[in-house]
Amino acid sequence: MSSSSSQSLRIGIVGFGTFGQFLAKTMIKQGHSLSATSRSDYSDLCLQMGIHFYRDVSAFLAADIDVIVLCTSILSLSEVVGSMPLASLKRPSLFVDVLSVKEHPRELLLRELPVNSDILCTHPMFGPVSGKNGWKGLTFMYDKVRIRNEAICSGFIQIFASEGCKMVQMTCEEHDKAAAKSQFITHTIGRTLAEMDIKSTPIDTKGFQELVKLKETMIGNSFDLFSGLYVYNRFARQELENLEHALQKVKETLLERMNEEKGQEKN
Repeated sequence: MSSSSSQSLRIGIVGFGTFGQFLAKTMIKQGHSLSATSRSDYSDLCLQMGIHFYRDVSAFLAADIDVIVLCTSILSLSEVVGSMPLASLKRPSLFVDVLSVKEHPRELLLRELPVNSDILCTHPMFGPVSGKNGWKGLTFMYDKVRIRNEAICSGFIQIFASEGCKMVQMTCEEHDKAAAKSQFITHTIGRTLAEMDIKSTPIDTKGFQELVKLKETMIGNSFDLFSGLYVYNRFARQELENLEHALQKVKETLLERMNEEKGQEKN
């Protein structure tokens, strides 16, 4: 579904890897004008997609851009933002991050960006695999951290609303609390199953098939993403401890039952 009714934005993407490319396709489809910059040279791909690629970050920042979308990894955000020559900014822009943690980018952007720059922290809760057939019904979380230009901000949010996303406005703290209990635990279980090297058997139950699928999905994500979810979400540590305690509790309950059964056998 095209978003012809909303304003056309000039959007610049910093970090044109898999996720940046994924977002760009829908933005172009909706009629927005895109530019990009990245450590790697994506000039040929950008040429094919109709995107202006800047090798020089200063030139990118000096361009006439409404929205700058930060599509870096969690681990590299600090370095990327810290090395940006922000004095080159042509005018105040809306900075948007799309990381899987939210308090970390919020604090970093509030600290590093010029005070006249707007900040929107977002988390599209989907990616190139889950969103390959469209974004309808998929969750888009956002927090208007510092917004003066409501029209630009609303225009950017509309990109996701017009695709049928489930729009969830919550604070960065609320997001990280919820994500530690959901996304981080999902990744942790998947990585744990990978460490156990679980594989399909000739007698798989449906439940086990789902576990194998979970393992394969999680190891398909980079370890940088997984470690970023732990290092930069202060609530993740507690959830990992909760998981350890829960596993220990289950083990103790099983041992108790085994001892009871053996005691009954002797009697």
